[in-house]
Amino acid sequence: MIVRTIIWFLYFWIILLRYLPTLHRVKKLDQAGRKEDRDQLVERSVSAWAHSLLRMAGVQVEVSGTENIPAGPAVFVGNHQGNFDIPILLAYLDRPHGFVAKIETQKIPLIRSWMHYLHCVFLDRDNPRQAMGAIGEAAQTIQSGYPIILFPEGTRSRKDQMRSFQSGGLRLATKSEVPVVPLVINGSYRVMEAHGFWIHPAKVRLTILPPVAITGMSREEKKQLPSLLHDIIEQELNRQVNE
Repeated sequence: MIVRTIIWFLYFWIILLRYLPTLHRVKKLDQAGRKEDRDQLVERSVSAWAHSLLRMAGVQVEVSGTENIPAGPAVFVGNHQGNFDIPILLAYLDRPHGFVAKIETQKIPLIRSWMHYLHCVFLDRDNPRQAMGAIGEAAQTIQSGYPIILFPEGTRSRKDQMRSFQSGGLRLATKSEVPVVPLVINGSYRVMEAHGFWIHPAKVRLTILPPVAITGMSREEKKQLPSLLHDIIEQELNRQVNE
């Protein structure tokens, strides 16, 4: 699997370079105020790029529950097993989605530009003031019609058992008061994390569960939202693991 891993990382950067002309067109559309055309080009490009990364890694994805994706604004909340969670969601959720990401990812060349046009949110965990400002900005982004994905575990679990959910990022859901869609990712850690650094082919299940309505929740219910979402996702994950 050493050869597969080397080839995959070479392909990762080569394909990003090949998408430079597309990124230039995205910037031109943005400058011209053609937001709908810009978003469509970003969606097509990012989805194609993510699908190609999964094919190169030998990842097969089984998706269920697409009927649960809301037509309007939403926050998607998932468990986080491994690095390949992100290309899986970019490839198989049928709308462009931004992520709540560590602020360090802003330093990655090329990637940061695409993340900007996906309306990603960058959080500095060591700077609460910056984090609160970013959450407020993200809530406005969501209400403008751009969904956001977040992983409340905060880091990869690297296995089929979940970590506890942190409440910080989930303030985004309560602040924006849009439906929260639980996502269950089962098996992505087998692509890389189960083997150290090396990439292995694997089958992954992505399950999209029915949305949880935030509107009408009491203050106490909103405080319990991290536990509620964790239990919903964990219950389905455990059911799949024990099949």
